[in-house]
Amino acid sequence: MFLSRELFSSVVENTPLISIDLIVENSEGKVLLGKRVNEPAKSFWFVPGGRVFKDETLDNAFSRTLKEEIGLDLVRNESSFYGLYEHFYENNVFNSAFTTHYIVLAHKIMTDEELKLNNQHESYQWFSKEELLKRDDVHKYTKDYFQGDKND
Repeated sequence: MFLSRELFSSVVENTPLISIDLIVENSEGKVLLGKRVNEPAKSFWFVPGGRVFKDETLDNAFSRTLKEEIGLDLVRNESSFYGLYEHFYENNVFNSAFTTHYIVLAHKIMTDEELKLNNQHESYQWFSKEELLKRDDVHKYTKDYFQGDKND
């Protein structure tokens, strides 16, 4: 459920958000990142993802987020649970004087399908894990997914 700007601002200011991050890897071992257009993490390369809506099951949130972010139709049990993370930002999408706190459920999927990308990112690019770890414009929270990568 989409909230009004005023109500969502109050939620961000006063509660943590639950989100799903998508670690999308292709058969070459490269990871899909998008360059964010909104705060928090504006102008950084970041994995696709989105928040869980009230009264939305995690299965539905996963499928909706995957469809909206990259155009794929998969269910959650077709992914691997990658881990539980917390992301803390000093800013927010409203450019107001409060922080943003996410509790993140990261999931990994493998695909070589052509992706339909959305407008939350100015561009998308496939990165090797080694490359993304070296770049200053890849966000720390994205790099955290690949520090001591679970698949090495």
